[in-house]
Amino acid sequence: MQKLYEESVAYHRAHKGKLATASVVEVHNKHDLSLAYTPGVAEPCRVIAAHPEEVYNLTWKGRTVAVISDGSAVLGLGNIGARAAMPVMEGKALLMKEFAGIDSIPLVIDSQNTEEIIRFVEHVAPNFAGINLEDISAPRCFQIEEALQTIGIPVFHDDQHGTAIVVSAALHNAARVVNKPYNSLKVVVVGAGAAGLAISRMLLGLDCNSGSCRYIKGIDAVHDLVVVDRTGTLYAGRENQNVFKQAIAGMSNKSMVTGSLADAIKGADAVIGVSGPNSITPEMVRSMADKSIVFAMANPTPEIMPDEAKEAGAYIVATGRSDFPNQINNVLAFPGVFKAIIDGRLKSITPQMKIAAAQALRDMVQNPTVDFIIPDPFTPHLAEKVAAAILAVQ
Repeated sequence: MQKLYEESVAYHRAHKGKLATASVVEVHNKHDLSLAYTPGVAEPCRVIAAHPEEVYNLTWKGRTVAVISDGSAVLGLGNIGARAAMPVMEGKALLMKEFAGIDSIPLVIDSQNTEEIIRFVEHVAPNFAGINLEDISAPRCFQIEEALQTIGIPVFHDDQHGTAIVVSAALHNAARVVNKPYNSLKVVVVGAGAAGLAISRMLLGLDCNSGSCRYIKGIDAVHDLVVVDRTGTLYAGRENQNVFKQAIAGMSNKSMVTGSLADAIKGADAVIGVSGPNSITPEMVRSMADKSIVFAMANPTPEIMPDEAKEAGAYIVATGRSDFPNQINNVLAFPGVFKAIIDGRLKSITPQMKIAAAQALRDMVQNPTVDFIIPDPFTPHLAEKVAAAILAVQ
């Protein structure tokens, strides 16, 4: 791993990042210049002033999104700040282009004040077709995303919803492999941050806002789910739970399991880790139900290494890493989501759209196996299929 890290630093240093700007038109003479800039450019400005929706057709707004972060919760690195988050945001923009043909701009904010971030996004929104919030710590990420749902363009927090979409797809297919009905599964989620709570909402078939949740009718959901944070299990009435944890606690943990992860995981069919390295032990895996499913998604070091989980009795193991089978990665979801936003000129992303995206990913694996429960990121037309599924339910 150290060699890869060193190679990556040299790679970034050689290119001074991963992105550049490029013109989509050519300027070879005075006429070209007059069309692109003055005096011709005045007319598109007048058209947009008279018909604001024309901004989608006459500028890059119709095909460009923003990747916005404050650097407070960067993939496995924690609160490293705006500048240090830039390589990741550039990477997200690169993946948008590579996997969905979407132009995107990384923007890091030198503030971790919730209201300042909300105002910043509101002010830059006229430039973009959609906003991808990235690597913002919980619970502020929930507050920020909810406050921005009425700005006229979709605001999608990938760490929440992208992760939940892919986990849902993978768990459906894993359930098929172990021959257990999805709606019979008892699931434990390790970690109650952005990803953990979003996964929990989706697997339980919930639509949540702040301190309240409701069941979405007609949605396939797991039988029960227990979320575990640093203090222990979430349950109704527990102290030291923010409103977002309280909302999930009131709709999960039917048996009111209390205690630690070791207590919650006994007899569970599946455990989903979105926490930190080495937080799931072999002893915990051994205490799970027969043909257990282990998604150890912490990066770069999983909650338990795949070989350890297998030796302890796990039947299916997935991680967030590309060097092991069953990589659960947001790149399977967000390019397709933003392609749908651009192609459909969407104003928001609904829970039904997220479910449709998960179903599309699930259905791309016709015959899942122990080592193949989720599509590869390089599956041809993956983003197009996800986008089409989303647009079919708008």
